[in-house]
Amino acid sequence: MNYGIYKLMLLMLCLISINLQAQENDSVEIIGDSLQETVVADSILIMNFVIKPANPYCFKPEQLIIPVTLVGVGIIGLESDWLKYQNREVWDELQENIDKRVTIDDFSQYVPMAAVYGLNLCGIKGKHDFAERTIILATAYSIMAITVNGLKMATKIERPDYSSHNSFPSGHTATAFMGAEFLRMEYRDVSPWIGVAGYAVAAGTGFFRMYNNRHWLTDVLAGAGIGILSAKAAYWLYPAISRVLLRKRFQTNAFVAPYISSHEKGLCCRITF
Repeated sequence: MNYGIYKLMLLMLCLISINLQAQENDSVEIIGDSLQETVVADSILIMNFVIKPANPYCFKPEQLIIPVTLVGVGIIGLESDWLKYQNREVWDELQENIDKRVTIDDFSQYVPMAAVYGLNLCGIKGKHDFAERTIILATAYSIMAITVNGLKMATKIERPDYSSHNSFPSGHTATAFMGAEFLRMEYRDVSPWIGVAGYAVAAGTGFFRMYNNRHWLTDVLAGAGIGILSAKAAYWLYPAISRVLLRKRFQTNAFVAPYISSHEKGLCCRITF
């Protein structure tokens, strides 16, 4: 395998690690100071620990950085001579080293999303039950499909194999990364390695789309960003959708307040729904 292909694989792995590391920051949220000490009139010392559990439904601007960057690079690549040159360089490297086409990407695109249901069947429970996660997945898939197909019709970029003019962005890659983010969100409280595995499969899907001469590098990068954004948007929209379909309410706040005095000590807890 040529050095250029190693660089491409390294790029895909870097995208996985950067995205996962960036998203670990939203796993726990502390409201205000983590420890507050208050002395009241009757000399009771109250230590307030204000805790807000991770809220996957809350929009945070920093969550947009990685996926928007990926989509932005892809869109810029439609006109940028330098990025078009990089597309051609990657294409040349891959075509020089192809011995046999591998169609695994036609199936691997669905592996991350299928893994969510498979793990639940094996007794490893995710964040949501069957109905809830199906609503989230259907929302994410709809957003992804509309976006991808809309861009394909608008841009009409020719595929590397000259088979059609719907190369940008990669739908297979978008599907795979949507599933990977869906898998990560459902199981991030169980093990971060489940999300890593999902993103590895998604990156492999993107690589094989280029290896099989079906997409340019910028197609794959944009598809990855669209997939991640679609899954995130589905979680942001889920509270509103579920209130209509499932009549479900969500926990909005929680705090724990230990108290100590010369006569007694205890622990207060309040959860607001």
